[in-house]
Amino acid sequence: MMKDLFEILPQEGQIQWIGLRKEKRGTVESVADVKVDGAAGLVGDHYQGKSKKRQVTLIQAEHINTVSQILQKDVDPSLLRRNIVVNGINLLALKDKQFNIGEEVVLEFTGLCHPCSRMETNLGPGGYNTMRGHGGITAKVIHGGSIKVGDKVFYQRTKEKK
Repeated sequence: MMKDLFEILPQEGQIQWIGLRKEKRGTVESVADVKVDGAAGLVGDHYQGKSKKRQVTLIQAEHINTVSQILQKDVDPSLLRRNIVVNGINLLALKDKQFNIGEEVVLEFTGLCHPCSRMETNLGPGGYNTMRGHGGITAKVIHGGSIKVGDKVFYQRTKEKK
C-alpha cells in the first residue's frame, strides 16, 4: 500500500554545518558542535526554550545548491538563518516522524520552515521567492545530547504501523 512507502527511508543524511544565533536578529555563527537540551533546544541559540515546535531548524544542502543556482551566486548557510544543514536525506520524508541525529539526539518533525522577509535582505532581490519551497523544516527535541558536524541523520522505524 501507498502508506507503507512512507516508512521506507534507507538513506542517511549527514550534518554539513551548524549555526546558532545568540540573540534575535543577531548574526548566525557557525559552530562545530552543540549541546541539545531536551527541554530548551540548542544550547546557545536565541530560540532556546521559546517554542517547543521550533526548537531546531534544518535545511537540505541540496536546496541551498538550488537556491544558489537560481540566484546565480554562492549562498552562505548563515544567511538562511537555519540551525542545521544536512545532505543526503530528503527532510520532507521525515514528516510526522521522529528521527535521529548522531548517537543520542532524537528530533520530531513539526512543520515546514517558511522563508522570512530577511531573505530579501540577506540574498538580494528575489531572495524571498527563491527560498519558497526550499526553507527546510522545524523540529522539537524528543531526546537531547550532543551533535557535531559529520554526524549522521537517519530515520529508524521503531515499531510496526497498524
